[in-house]
Amino acid sequence: MLRRKITTPLLIAGASFIAVSTPCFAVDPFEDFREYGELSEEEIHELHKGEFLYGDTEFGLIINKGNAESTAFKLKGNLYQDFTHWRNHFKFDGLYREDTDEETGEENVSAERYFVSMQGNYKIGQDNQSLFLYGDYEDDEFSGKEYTATFALGYGTRLFEGRKNTIDLDVGPGLSVSRTDDEVDLLEGVSRVQQGQLMRFSVQWERKISERTRFNQDVSVERSLSGLNSRVLSETSLVTQVLGGIGFKVAYTYRYNSKPEEDKLKVDSEVSATLIYSFSGGLQDFTRPTPVIIED
Repeated sequence: MLRRKITTPLLIAGASFIAVSTPCFAVDPFEDFREYGELSEEEIHELHKGEFLYGDTEFGLIINKGNAESTAFKLKGNLYQDFTHWRNHFKFDGLYREDTDEETGEENVSAERYFVSMQGNYKIGQDNQSLFLYGDYEDDEFSGKEYTATFALGYGTRLFEGRKNTIDLDVGPGLSVSRTDDEVDLLEGVSRVQQGQLMRFSVQWERKISERTRFNQDVSVERSLSGLNSRVLSETSLVTQVLGGIGFKVAYTYRYNSKPEEDKLKVDSEVSATLIYSFSGGLQDFTRPTPVIIED
């Protein structure tokens, strides 16, 4: 079951990566972080322009033994490409938790969610303005949905840029498709597959706290125009450099569904503490792009 759940989103992400072909250049990630905090996000993208991939991956693991036994892990990745006309962002987020029944000793899955998204921004006019294409796929075993997918296109711009703060906005129309699990009982004549139109809004706020610490606030809103489920996803995080390309991240994630399946709650929340490894050139980044410097 776990293998099947992981395979679908990974295949989608992999197909997107293969679609772009360009040479890779190795960069030492530990050297890049010597002057952390001195470059803006745009300067980071400029340094990595033409590279096949740069980004970060984070991992968290919790194992409980004793009176209560459980295992949980979280895996998340942000990958970027920055070319002359296109800037691409690929994201993967997975959560899995397994609890052991104290009486029977049986292991039961209590949380299993996988999310993958891809966004391509075509640069137009002035810096930080673009037209974007966006798509995501979510498989949450305990949401009552077999899958939920969103496709959108629109306009992106930078609303504010200061010495310590940047705020970016994406807005545009889109489509949503979802399928209700077979285990969920529906009224006669109600289709398990639902499709509708939506408006998507996405805001990213990044604030530099110090040379080694950044605050990030990401919010996306998908407002249904067809009377179907609307979604809100928010992540508030604090990221700090620990050593070289290794960082530590504390985050609060909030998920809201306006029309969840029967017996499901509208709100899910998650508090996490994870380690991040940044890579470039191949290999480098830090929660969304972080300041790096590359020397000859």
